[in-house]
Amino acid sequence: MTKSKGTTYQCDVCGHRPPKWMGRCPECGEWGSVIEAVGGPTGPAALRAVPSRAPLEPARPIAQISAAPAKARPTGVGEFDRVLGGGIVPGGVVLLAGEPGVGKSTLLLDVAQQWALQGESHSLVISGEESVSQVRLRAERIGALHDRLYLAAETDLSAVLGHLDAVKPGLLILDSVQTISAPGTDGVAGGVTQVRAVTAALVAIAKERGLATVLVGHVTKDGNVAGPRVLEHLVDVVLNFEGDKHSSLRMVRGLKNRFGAADEVGCFEMHEGGITSLPDPSGLFLTRYADAVSGTCVSVAMEGRRALVTEVQSLIGAQMPGSPRRTVSGLDSARLAMVLAVLQRRAGIQLHDREVYAATVGGLRVTEPAADLALALAAASAAHELPMPPDLVAIGEVGLTGEVRRVGAVPRRLAEAARLGFRFALVPPGCGPAATGVTPPGMRILEVGDVRTALHYAAKATSESDDD
Repeated sequence: MTKSKGTTYQCDVCGHRPPKWMGRCPECGEWGSVIEAVGGPTGPAALRAVPSRAPLEPARPIAQISAAPAKARPTGVGEFDRVLGGGIVPGGVVLLAGEPGVGKSTLLLDVAQQWALQGESHSLVISGEESVSQVRLRAERIGALHDRLYLAAETDLSAVLGHLDAVKPGLLILDSVQTISAPGTDGVAGGVTQVRAVTAALVAIAKERGLATVLVGHVTKDGNVAGPRVLEHLVDVVLNFEGDKHSSLRMVRGLKNRFGAADEVGCFEMHEGGITSLPDPSGLFLTRYADAVSGTCVSVAMEGRRALVTEVQSLIGAQMPGSPRRTVSGLDSARLAMVLAVLQRRAGIQLHDREVYAATVGGLRVTEPAADLALALAAASAAHELPMPPDLVAIGEVGLTGEVRRVGAVPRRLAEAARLGFRFALVPPGCGPAATGVTPPGMRILEVGDVRTALHYAAKATSESDDD
């Protein structure tokens, strides 16, 4: 049966149709996603009523279609291009989301300036949150002043389209999509209906004109992209800009990419003069000591396809009755508790009544299990006041029985560690040269089956290092 013409309600996140308007969708639980839709009959009868027409362009064999128009064009910002898969594709739409103050506007202003420097086309930055004078001050601070870089402050979609007709840019940066309103569309700017309408219009224009477009999006308190979920489906690339306000490190992480790998990560450093790419960021996550220090061990974390050598530090505090404190920074607190329990049960290191602090260096957050072995060695080193060898790197997941489990991309991790001068590596069984067929030059690799064996080899390497 078909519905009669009238008012219906639909969730624009999951598509559920409640019988009346609700503040929260009963199907997916999203707030503010139920919108009013006025239309005619739906269902099979409505589909039969749609007439066919001649297409604007006939279908062609796929071998006869040129891929040249979809070739990525570099923006001039190396780490940004790395995440995009080589650059921005003409007609592609990129959504960059991040917390307030993380540096989205600064990064994209640098991208617009680098695009203008290439001289092939203009770049246009439209700000809906700041005046042109405020953006001009930031551009002067980071040195992003160029005659082919155009700037406007608008909050109306019609005015944005007018600027596109006047400037005819090759790159459009809209900061942000939540501040733009489309005339004739219900709702306020930033609402679900407005965001969807504005994004759909800009995507259609980008495809029609071959305009590379970057949209800035807000995030919710949970870290997700604000607005309807369909927003992420409309665009071609979704990037997340991450960073701690207490650290200079910034990361652009790919979440979706129709033109390249979706798990790439770009590293940047924020400073007073703007933001710069970090093609080799591993040095930020290491500390060079004049003398051997206990409580530290080096591991290699994978951020997307990139291997980052990072230092894990641990400090064993005083004895505390009851429940001693367990504090982490940059690590998973649940994994720390598990590793400490394994050390006590399987290696005989009594830590149940001691305060334990663990952290990473440089602001990098490591949540993957591959850092378990380094965390265990750092805690054991701090407990026994026995420094680990400075050229030792430990990679592996620790299980509840004390075994060291295999992790992914071990050859890539070892190659990065060898490049930075590490000569000794502890890896899980089946990840050594005999299994992978790869031995980085100048590196000695040992497979360890459990935590106790890893501690034995680490202590032996420490004595050999002292003898040298």
